[in-house]
Amino acid sequence: MADRRGHVAVVGDALIDEIHDEAGVRDVVGGAALNVAVGLTRLGVPTTLIAMVADDADGAAVRAFLDRFGVRLVATPAPRGTARAIATKSGGEARYTFNDAAVHRAIEFDAAARAALDAAPLVVVSCYPFDDTALTDALLAAVEEPANRLVVDPNPRPALLQDLPAFVANLDRAASAMRLLKLGDEDAALLYGTALPDAALRLQRDGARMVLATAGRDGAFLQLPEGRIEAPVAELPGAIVDTIGAGDATLASIVDALLRADRSGGEDALFWEAALQNAMIVAAATCRAEGPLLQLP
Repeated sequence: MADRRGHVAVVGDALIDEIHDEAGVRDVVGGAALNVAVGLTRLGVPTTLIAMVADDADGAAVRAFLDRFGVRLVATPAPRGTARAIATKSGGEARYTFNDAAVHRAIEFDAAARAALDAAPLVVVSCYPFDDTALTDALLAAVEEPANRLVVDPNPRPALLQDLPAFVANLDRAASAMRLLKLGDEDAALLYGTALPDAALRLQRDGARMVLATAGRDGAFLQLPEGRIEAPVAELPGAIVDTIGAGDATLASIVDALLRADRSGGEDALFWEAALQNAMIVAAATCRAEGPLLQLP
């Protein structure tokens, strides 16, 4: 068994966001999993990102960005090139379309990827193709002791979903292997057609040990085995610039709290109340800067 004290492994998407807004068109490095990985490094957590990145110009930009923040990359095959999202921003919100590489994203769990997973105390998965049963099975097979280590943000995006019923079925059956599952209010509506609290309870019944539920301006809550802990949006000076990356920043902050809980050997309701409040502060700070990069107040 590898020494798992050192870092977090993040599995998921790394891409180029082609942003269209009032200022024009520009490319920035993004992807939900990449945002979480970079956010963790900014919180002082050594992180490895396992993502599909090609040897092309966009891939070079992704690699340079990760190098800048000290995130180690394990690149899996990308036969269609590096993924790209076209983000049209209006009023701080963004709507996305994706290229063929993003739509057909897949992670190959080769020896390098498995070594990174084996060495990590926590494995965070974001924007994974749960509508593909074979890829869901491959993920669960690649993570040893998933109930103690696996953190998942399904991050379903309508433009990427190819089989919604399969996505829901695979997420439900994988829930029992998850230490924490993150779900947003829009995710709950898309996947389950229900309000966020009902979806959180469903996933808890399916076996998820903890559910982190985020509701935008209505704050967030943690559904724990012993009950629910809620926190409002944090009030900070300055105007909200955009909300891109707020959910990823929230997740990174809670993952950091999971690591701290494991190191201290204890966690209780007061611990998680403070952790959730801190995550809301981090999310609020992130919203007061352009782009998805995690910010600290």
